[in-house]
Amino acid sequence: MSCVFCAIVAGDAPAIRICEDDDYLAFLDIRPFTRGHTLVVPKRHTVDLTDTAPETLAGMLAVGQRIAQAARATELADATNIAINDGRAAFQTVFHIHLHVLPRRTGDKLSVAKGMVWRRDPDREGTGRILRDALAQLDAAAQD
Repeated sequence: MSCVFCAIVAGDAPAIRICEDDDYLAFLDIRPFTRGHTLVVPKRHTVDLTDTAPETLAGMLAVGQRIAQAARATELADATNIAINDGRAAFQTVFHIHLHVLPRRTGDKLSVAKGMVWRRDPDREGTGRILRDALAQLDAAAQD
């Protein structure tokens, strides 16, 4: 069975990439709950929490934290939801472990049920650019 996230990591499937290092890739969710909804995946395939090393989970969370900080530095967010859907009953639909980073705005009234009906970002490229630029600013500030 092929894995769409492995295909994205390999560059064989399209994605709006936000950031990447040797171990992780972050990209915009194709059906976002909120603008800037980003997925963080380890490049090495594991299915869920039961077969993913704690170090890998910690690394995913560290990348997610940076993305949340970047989103909060923009108009995309003043809060963040971080989640892992672990297994089919928890609504995991792609069986490659991944962390959801959902930028939130006060009063956005996100309802998961409503969000599942209509989840489209009208400007995915623009949203990707906002997050990449904010990450670059965070990196520059860390070097000062």
